[in-house]
Amino acid sequence: MTRAWLRRGPLACALWPLSLLFRALSGLRAALYRLGVLKAGRLPVPVIVVGNIFIGGTGKTPLTIWLAQALAEAGFKPGVISRGHGADGEAPRAVTVDSNTREVGDEPLLIARRAGVPVVVARKRYEAGKALLAAYPEVDVLITDDGLQHYALARDIEVLLFDGRGVGNGWLLPAGPLREGPSRRRDFTVVNAPGITPALAAQVGGAPFRMQLVGDSAEQLRDPAQRQPLSAFAGRRVLAAAGIGNPGRFFALLRGAGLAFAELPLADHYDFRENPFAGVDADVILITEKDAVKCGQLENLKDDPRLWVVPVTARIDAALAEHIVEKCRGRSPA
Repeated sequence: MTRAWLRRGPLACALWPLSLLFRALSGLRAALYRLGVLKAGRLPVPVIVVGNIFIGGTGKTPLTIWLAQALAEAGFKPGVISRGHGADGEAPRAVTVDSNTREVGDEPLLIARRAGVPVVVARKRYEAGKALLAAYPEVDVLITDDGLQHYALARDIEVLLFDGRGVGNGWLLPAGPLREGPSRRRDFTVVNAPGITPALAAQVGGAPFRMQLVGDSAEQLRDPAQRQPLSAFAGRRVLAAAGIGNPGRFFALLRGAGLAFAELPLADHYDFRENPFAGVDADVILITEKDAVKCGQLENLKDDPRLWVVPVTARIDAALAEHIVEKCRGRSPA
């Protein structure tokens, strides 16, 4: 489907009538919130939503971590709320660096570890926000990791993230990859890509800021103190595995470091209950941070000496943080 969504081929055209129904229903829902028929809960601090309209991974978690750190550097006390994909239960749950991914989800745990800010997950993000503010009254701005279409939570700033795939074939689900039309309103547009061509900028709109994920080293899963530049794995039998929304982006990063490797794309949020590395003939297995938080909690994987984690950091124009800080400071308390 991912390949079909990048062009208007036979499969996409066959599904196009269904996309009209999807557009009508999603548009009606958004209009009901906009008109106040359906009520959105408002929290007493600024709420920033980091999300996408292209289904699957575009890099929201690294952007959320970057934004939390940028706000902290500007003097704010940020917190993060999330649905917590795969988390057990519906009630709000605080995420600590030692939380179990089956209880809170993989991305919230990664954010808690990397950003060092309070994180709470719940099925309803408004309830997550209330719980976080009650537990951490010093928090003065909330970032929602994903949730652009979760209109039950009122927001002050929307950051819409794309990657190099742009809007794909430009159609909504199921004929295309979009949850909403590319002309939807937003405050800021970010594109996670090595460069932004005029054609890509025209697709996504909104005078986009460029985001680049960088990573040039790896740390051993069982002993993070063991760290090597990626170039150190050249000439060895390397397998690269990624259970993220767009595994190709991880593989491209490794190829950019000059590595040759076998690829193992896994389903997004792959839970590793079935070991995909059993019987794999490789000297080194490179995995993403998102996968590492799960592998590090499983007895059959956490001590595998072949597993090395590749941390990535988002690089974004500092002007984006300045604009967001300015909007947060201009927001009146509820």
